[in-house]
Amino acid sequence: MTPLCRREDSLLLCIDIQERLANAMVEPARSRMIDNTARLLRTAAMLDIPVLYTEQYPAGLGPTVDKVRSALPADARYFDKTSFSCCGADDFREAVRASHRRQVIVTGMETHVCVLQTALELHDDGLEVYVADDAVCSQKMAHWKSALNRLRQVGVYHAPTESVLFEWLRDAQHEAFKKVSALLRD
Repeated sequence: MTPLCRREDSLLLCIDIQERLANAMVEPARSRMIDNTARLLRTAAMLDIPVLYTEQYPAGLGPTVDKVRSALPADARYFDKTSFSCCGADDFREAVRASHRRQVIVTGMETHVCVLQTALELHDDGLEVYVADDAVCSQKMAHWKSALNRLRQVGVYHAPTESVLFEWLRDAQHEAFKKVSALLRD
């Protein structure tokens, strides 16, 4: 099958985009990651794509950042975790299976820790994993690059947010095209 993101097969996963952790990220990577995650979330809501999101030890790292939290669809499913991989959170894998989606689009931080471990485990579970490479970040650019290279080596795809959005739409005639295009200009 062609490695395109397919709306009907996609699940969006936002990993640990929390206040205290986000404050440790460098600009412009932090703002780009938050903005692109919000774009993905808003589009997922328009297209009825299920959303899962996590927080790593929220008592210490704080809640999900406002811009991301306000973009979450009402039916987004939340997972509190202490494991670095989302797969270690209670009921996470069951939620992925219950979605009946074969593709997981991943955003969040940090790329070389929680994103990497989650993507590797989901890939190992037989899912098509796509990391939105401009919607993930690490404190150090070298760690971000290393993680993306490692993921590519094992067959985890990565693509920019705009590619994911237009693959979901597939055609400029899609009823959501103008709204999604407007999100990209914001």
